[in-house]
Amino acid sequence: MIGARLKEARKKAGKSQKDVVEAIGITQSALSQLENGLVSSSSHLPSIARFLNVDAYWLQTGELPNSSKLDNDKFESNVSFINSPLRQIPLLDYVQAGLFHEVGYDGLNPLGTSWTTYEGARPECVFSLKVEGLSMAPEFVPGDELVVDGSLEPKPGSLVIAQEIQHGVARTTFKKYRVIGVNEFGVDVIELVPLNPDFPTLNSTQIEISIIGVVVAHNRVFKY
Repeated sequence: MIGARLKEARKKAGKSQKDVVEAIGITQSALSQLENGLVSSSSHLPSIARFLNVDAYWLQTGELPNSSKLDNDKFESNVSFINSPLRQIPLLDYVQAGLFHEVGYDGLNPLGTSWTTYEGARPECVFSLKVEGLSMAPEFVPGDELVVDGSLEPKPGSLVIAQEIQHGVARTTFKKYRVIGVNEFGVDVIELVPLNPDFPTLNSTQIEISIIGVVVAHNRVFKY
């Protein structure tokens, strides 16, 4: 029965009913009916299967897809399913992101929540930001969502969230990380480079720069 397979998949994935409900958007009642065998199908099954990292056809029928039939039909695809489970992360504003470097964000009152398949070594250091301004256009535009890992050290070419301090005013910014040399104390001299050439490059010899985290994923909702 589909209910038994669903329970089995959920328990093997280490997920509670609440985890599935929050990740997929299905109601608690509808999920319970599926698991108890009161209903035998749902439009949410493909999403549930991806979240639990199981095959949707198996979840529905108890059988694995017939790969030989697909070969005979010369089935071709230029896409594949992402099997990594979704994980909820906080969506912060730029002031809260700056606290990762200063005192560590306390987790209270985030701007919202977001979801990612990114798996970092320290999940508590992963958060999301929305792009503001056009300094990283056209690759990154306002409204795009960034997934940031505050536990990673940047490498030359990394996209980073950083804090710049000019005239005693701290500002959080999104730029490309570049190492241009080493100072007399053996510390890297860095630049924060915009992808849009109409915006200025920031240099650590001229202003104070602290790296908050490395951008590890980029999400965009296309207009239609």
